[in-house]
Amino acid sequence: MTAKTGGARGAARSAAAKAATTSTDRLGRLLALVPYVVNRDSVALGEAAAAFGVTEKQLIDDLNLLWCVELRAPDPYCPIDLSYEGGEITVAEAESIARPLRLKVDEASALLVALRMLAGIPGLDDRDALSRVIAKLEGAAGAAAAAVSSQVSVEVDAWGRSPDPDRSAVELLREAIAAGRRVHLTYYVPARDENTERDVDPMRLLVVEGTTYLEGWCRRAEAVRLFKLDRIADLAVLDVAAEVPDDAEPIDVDAGLFRPSPQDEAVTLELTARGRWVADYYPCESVEELGEGRLRVVLRTPDTRWVRGLAMRLGDQGRVVAPDHLAAGIRDDAARALALYGMG
Repeated sequence: MTAKTGGARGAARSAAAKAATTSTDRLGRLLALVPYVVNRDSVALGEAAAAFGVTEKQLIDDLNLLWCVELRAPDPYCPIDLSYEGGEITVAEAESIARPLRLKVDEASALLVALRMLAGIPGLDDRDALSRVIAKLEGAAGAAAAAVSSQVSVEVDAWGRSPDPDRSAVELLREAIAAGRRVHLTYYVPARDENTERDVDPMRLLVVEGTTYLEGWCRRAEAVRLFKLDRIADLAVLDVAAEVPDDAEPIDVDAGLFRPSPQDEAVTLELTARGRWVADYYPCESVEELGEGRLRVVLRTPDTRWVRGLAMRLGDQGRVVAPDHLAAGIRDDAARALALYGMG
């Protein structure tokens, strides 16, 4: 992809609030930016920045990055002419975007393996539709992809231990929900590195971002909670009717799983370019660019013990700067660790 950069880039900044600039956020913008402009012939910098929720400066940074990209095609390369002269973004010679996407053999094989793995999940709804998708993909991908994918076998984890070795935890939870029965969980809490015992009145099973959760009324917390099935160490269906309170509201997972409480402690970290992965891996309340690849992130947590462990793992990739008492505690932890090696 080639680009022509112009002189006037627009004096006024977008009124949009500064958005999080993790690599995931930026990739999403870059993938959507060219089709967005192509569908409008041309668009003002300020209008595009507002549409993507970024400042004009951030949008220009994205455009400058696109200048370094080429779309590979059967020809040596497939150039796209991009310009933002005079504060207007235009894209020309982008016909190649309209080409239907084609899967390579390895891509089709990986997709077939994943679909067959899904087909092996116990209690899966609408298995016939999935089988039809697999058959169509096998036909479109050809014999090479079908042969490669058929040589790979994936064993599906049952997501949690079941007292019945012949049945998965998913099956037991589905039956408990259908029968309105309470369940007892032995549930691992990584923040405290301990197993907890709790009774839960199950409400539903759901998959969010590829991870399966049980949503239910936790009688220990007296609130609706989500439980990752791969953290359930043991499960038992009780001979007790589930009693979900009438005012218990299902969690709106479309708004994300991160639900910080006002009572949670705000923790501020400053990360080097090598430590930016924290912003992608952990849910952050805010992300701010500091220049030279560095970030300042703010996250909220009810328990800061795991943050102390994270800070020790980061080493010179980042540091906790607030609250002061947590930063001081981490410095003490580091001093004690170094003293064990005679380096204090």
